[in-house]
Amino acid sequence: MLQVNERTCDFHPGLRLDDLAQRLKPEADVFIVNGFPVPPATELHDGDNCWLIKRGEHISLSEMEHLLYARHTPGVQAKVKDSVIGIMGLGGLGSVVANALARIGVGTLLLADYDVVEPSNLNRQQYFIDQIGLKKTEAMRQNLARVNPYLKVETFDDELTESNIPLIFKHVHVLVECFDGARTKATALRVALTMLPTVGYVGASGLAGYDDNNVIATRKIRTNVYVVGDGEAEAKPGQGLMAPRVGIAAHHQANQVLRILLGLG
Repeated sequence: MLQVNERTCDFHPGLRLDDLAQRLKPEADVFIVNGFPVPPATELHDGDNCWLIKRGEHISLSEMEHLLYARHTPGVQAKVKDSVIGIMGLGGLGSVVANALARIGVGTLLLADYDVVEPSNLNRQQYFIDQIGLKKTEAMRQNLARVNPYLKVETFDDELTESNIPLIFKHVHVLVECFDGARTKATALRVALTMLPTVGYVGASGLAGYDDNNVIATRKIRTNVYVVGDGEAEAKPGQGLMAPRVGIAAHHQANQVLRILLGLG
């Protein structure tokens, strides 16, 4: 038997994917078998899980979930899809982290930022020219809806403080610190350690400029508390924040969130 777009179909030796598509969905032009894109002439085997998709078509929530289950390692999606992740700051780090987590199918993102999209943001942040002037929370909600329309997005559009961080993020599984300033970074870490001890935490420090890729690392500083970066390269005159290196650090953060959700630390 085969599973084709969530339906059970008969199998016989020598059956090819294009023969199956011609019978069930002749307009299909994307073919996935057991989580991997394959050519249409692929010969199928008993028990294969197949997807026949037409480029550009809208897929349902259940179809999207099944595609994520198919593409990810078995057992991963079950742990990811009900997670709630908080992101403090939607700049070069936070906007990239949010995109990465939306793509892997987390359940809910709680996004906090009180700023608006400015022209100077576009060199490294995941926004577009026609979004200049929008609140970052609203612009990011729009962009994430195009990535994963079934992602639940909650927003907080005010300044984060030592008193409101533990209230806003008390129900998240992992909290990601994506601030620019050293003072707000220190405040967030202090709050996490003292008032959110059961919440996973992923911060960042040292990611400016265009120094060696490989000195950016993820360091564990406490149980379930991690800091990403080289620990030194701060933004300053002559050493700005640029998309490539900020993106490396942001994806370190997103991957560490995934590892925490999977219990890998």
